[in-house]
Amino acid sequence: DNATDNRIMSESSEINEFETLTAKFHFVDLAGSERLKRTGATGERAKEGISINCGLLALGNVISALGDKSKKATHVPYRDSKLTRLLQDSLGGNSQTLMIACVSPSDRDFMETLNTLKYANRARNIKNKVMVNQDRASQQINALRSEITRLQMELMEYKTGKRIIDEEGVESINDMFHENAMLQTENNNLRVRIKAMQETIDTLRARITQLMSDQANQVLARAGEGNEEISNMIHNYIKEIEDLR
Repeated sequence: DNATDNRIMSESSEINEFETLTAKFHFVDLAGSERLKRTGATGERAKEGISINCGLLALGNVISALGDKSKKATHVPYRDSKLTRLLQDSLGGNSQTLMIACVSPSDRDFMETLNTLKYANRARNIKNKVMVNQDRASQQINALRSEITRLQMELMEYKTGKRIIDEEGVESINDMFHENAMLQTENNNLRVRIKAMQETIDTLRARITQLMSDQANQVLARAGEGNEEISNMIHNYIKEIEDLR
């Protein structure tokens, strides 16, 4: 029974080894918002700036839809740009997201700094509920293994007599099993107490023998060498005491 119990506990501890967890890591470096009048860009550079601004605008709309409590029921425009599609899991999904806003201390960049801070403040209002991404197949395997472990424990209880089924087919807990377990525990406690008392008795016996030996030595010293008969009797007495020890 002990071997079966240990095997069941070992299988129960190995259930977590069959879990399959999945995760993704996104590291995105967003380009800054650019004003064409200020940069003076033309041609391909101007087209690139317009594309960047469109992506940032779409991202801002998604952040506003997710962060504004009054817009919870509205549609979140993830499909407005490739950027928001890529960041769909990171924004409002099952993820932990960290946003670092870079600003400039220059007075010349005041408006860009203000817009960046407003952007970050809206992103801060997004609240994600993070859960472990566990594979469904491994989750089902864990559930089945847990069920097997529970049934094995129940079967072991039937074998040991803890659970019984009466003539009517009703399952119940065997009272005799609990009573036997209580008596076994009480018996073990009594054994411990008896052992402790026996050790105390042995200690007291050794102490009494030592005191009797010391007393005999004192009598022998008082008798002196003049009385040989008393001296022999005391020697025999000491020898008997030593034998008792």
